[in-house]
Amino acid sequence: MPTLNETFPVADAAHVWGVISDLNTLIPCVPGARVASSESAAAVKAEIAVRMGAMGMSFSGPVTIESADVASQTVRIKAMTREAGGQSRASGDVTISLRNGEGTINAVALINGKAASMGEGTMLVVLTDLVKGFSRNVGNA
Repeated sequence: MPTLNETFPVADAAHVWGVISDLNTLIPCVPGARVASSESAAAVKAEIAVRMGAMGMSFSGPVTIESADVASQTVRIKAMTREAGGQSRASGDVTISLRNGEGTINAVALINGKAASMGEGTMLVVLTDLVKGFSRNVGNA
């Protein structure tokens, strides 16, 4: 189960808090991701297209904000996705915190099926690229 950690600069904490506490704004910060449908700011169905080695895969599923603590400026997010037309599944627990002009992303991913057969090294490279791109985009949102 890969665990990824990344930091990003936060110039305007109030603005970035607005981004990370609304999945409709946050999901498009993930490279290749979009909101397919929205129930609320805390519950959406998202889709993401990723490249795993030479293979392209699309995943979709629910993403929810499990908790959002304004006082500590911390959001905990849960994603449960399934490959479109395939047998791979990916889930993740992501915690984003803002503190002292910096944002921190901690992500734990669980991937199985065909995507997992690509090997842990390939999965780690893909996930690291996603988290790094995400942290750049959130910091600039």
